[in-house]
Amino acid sequence: MNRNKILKGLGIVFLVFVAIIYIKFFTSDTNFDKEELYVEIPTGSNYSDVQRILSPLVRNMSDFELIAKRRSYPENVKAGRFLLKKGMSAFQLVATMRRNVPVKLAFNNQERLENLCERLSSQIEPDTTKLLATFYNPGFLKKNGFTKENVFAMFLPNTYEVYWNISAEKFRSRMLDEYNRFWTKERIAKAKALNLTPVQVIAVASIVHKESVKKSERPTIAGVYLNRLNQGMALQADPTVIYALKLRDNDFNQVIKRVLYNDLFINSPYNTYKNIGLPPGPIAMPDVDAIDAVLNAEKHDYIYFCASVEKFGYHVFASTYEQHQVNAKKYAQWLNQQGTTR
Repeated sequence: MNRNKILKGLGIVFLVFVAIIYIKFFTSDTNFDKEELYVEIPTGSNYSDVQRILSPLVRNMSDFELIAKRRSYPENVKAGRFLLKKGMSAFQLVATMRRNVPVKLAFNNQERLENLCERLSSQIEPDTTKLLATFYNPGFLKKNGFTKENVFAMFLPNTYEVYWNISAEKFRSRMLDEYNRFWTKERIAKAKALNLTPVQVIAVASIVHKESVKKSERPTIAGVYLNRLNQGMALQADPTVIYALKLRDNDFNQVIKRVLYNDLFINSPYNTYKNIGLPPGPIAMPDVDAIDAVLNAEKHDYIYFCASVEKFGYHVFASTYEQHQVNAKKYAQWLNQQGTTR
């Protein structure tokens, strides 16, 4: 009888002990109100760095530290991005700090590499300076046939899944792989048929991209610029002048809705009114639709186009300069009526 009482008492003690352990290590130990919270552990961090980063987010660091030591975490700290959830226990927190969560990296509509790097550095660990230095690396440029002016053509707008702590060099390799994968044999053959390289196609596409958001007329606009190139004419593309103005002012946040006559004389290699042929590189990051619009450009005899005043967002096209003058005059009058001076 006494033996049964002793066993029963030990059983109760054991259950109490288990309950204490459960409450202490397997119930909520987080100290934030959001349902989810990402924490980033920089490359080269040690256990002390992790403790400092997690300290404001954990209710009882001693519990976390005890579990971390039991699970050999201090010797196996991982850099990366980790997802904490409200209500996590100390045990779950330690387990979570072993699972690096990828970033869904998205970018589009960037006008130059500097802007892109600023956007990238807000989503992954390498900073703007490191990214730019890596993309502009002379050895990389020479090996892959790029220049500082046209390496921007390598970046295709999309959503990519990468780890937050990816190095600048590995990210560059990923973008080059995506670029090479995009330029299939079929696309390369189409570029050759136009007497253009892939980089030159993207330069034309960047102008087409800036000229119109209407997918239906992009092949027509691309055909105009290809006709001008084939005839040895200046492209006379307003978006290149706008780019040159922004580059001169070092201000890519300014909005320029109207190109003035005096703007056409700006001294810049990007000014396609003064310079025959393509600009040194893309003036924007064209979307895939604009690139394919160039590769599948409409065949016609149009040489000129300007914005339509009857169909907002679209353009009117002309084969002769006389007809273009009529169209351009209508548009200039409409701009004046709107009071658009810049």
